Amino acid sequence: MNRRRKKPNWFRIILLSLLVLGGSYINRFILPTQTPLGVSSPTPTLAPETFIVQAEELFKEGKLIPAIESYRKAISSRPDDPAVHVMLARALVFAGHYKEAQTSAEDALLLNSSNSMAYAVRAWALGFQGDYLQAEDDIQRALELDPNNALAHAYYVEILVDSYYNGIGSFAGVEKAIEESKVAIALAPNTLETHRARGIVLEATANYEEAIREYEAAIAINPNIADLHLFIGNNYRTLGIFDQAVQSFTRANALNPENPLPDLYMSRTYATIGEYGKAMQYAESAVADNPADTNLRGNLGVMYYRNAYWPEAVEQFRYVVNGGFTEDGVQLDAIVLVPNTRIAEYYFTYGLALARLNKCGEALQIAQMIIARVPADELAVENAGAINSRCEQNLLQTPVPPPASPTPDPLSTAVPAPVP
Repeated sequence: MNRRRKKPNWFRIILLSLLVLGGSYINRFILPTQTPLGVSSPTPTLAPETFIVQAEELFKEGKLIPAIESYRKAISSRPDDPAVHVMLARALVFAGHYKEAQTSAEDALLLNSSNSMAYAVRAWALGFQGDYLQAEDDIQRALELDPNNALAHAYYVEILVDSYYNGIGSFAGVEKAIEESKVAIALAPNTLETHRARGIVLEATANYEEAIREYEAAIAINPNIADLHLFIGNNYRTLGIFDQAVQSFTRANALNPENPLPDLYMSRTYATIGEYGKAMQYAESAVADNPADTNLRGNLGVMYYRNAYWPEAVEQFRYVVNGGFTEDGVQLDAIVLVPNTRIAEYYFTYGLALARLNKCGEALQIAQMIIARVPADELAVENAGAINSRCEQNLLQTPVPPPASPTPDPLSTAVPAPVP
């Protein structure tokens, strides 16, 4: 009862209070900003614009795959912007990924069903896939939404010309393409696609020198798009300027080494000038790039024949005529004989190779098929006659072993005019 009460230690009380307040502050404001042990620190998020700028620079450098990845990163940052989906779709078309390009354009349309460029790029992608009717519907819709869409006019040119090349459209479509190309150039005179489209329609109308000038104008805008070098090379080849053609194809191959077309075109170019050894090497490279393309197999068969590798030629042509699976398990679709210069060449060269090997039962069937199905193709019918003649000779004499050096049949040495 009489114990003296101690005075409170205010220093200790104040110190404890400060410690409590400090701990509360750290727990509320400092710890949430710290990375837990074992967890990596977050990477700062880049703005979509940064990825778009990167993609455009990569596109100008011809680095299409990295450009596509940058556009995809931009979409991840801003998935609701239809313009970025359209940019991605356009890059995918240039890279030859047409189905993916179609999907990206459709993603843009889901976000904005009135986007003229989305319809235009989807039409462009569909045209490359051979769906010309839907492509034309889409491109007309694009122009309804924006009649001044220069790229839509340019894509329309390609759709119309490709449709004509593939036997679906008429020459009236090419005449319309001429007008569309002029409109595209007038609306956007400094755009790659408009010069490309103008070059395509000039090439289709056999104005090869003018076409080269348009392709050169497109290359001046972006020198790293492989297709432009392919186009200009084909025109040089048609004009007989073979060294320039090979240079252009070589440049295209360097820009896109996975594309078999530069190797295919170099193969045909060297065959045209009689350098069959080089032609065969490039034909083999083209098949290596895309083993499932029966057309490339047909070209390789032609080059084997011209180098007197007749059994190898027959092996490739069997895929052309019958389809089937290769030893590596690659499936190939047969190519039906129709009025087409290149396809007819595959068939008559197959017949000649069979006749060389004294397999005249098969050879004569090929000759009869040629006469029945492509009677208007003079070169094919002439070579069908050569097949018959050789088989008659085989009946009259003992078969001789194949000579060591190439000795193609006289009638088979003519090379069909290049098919664009």
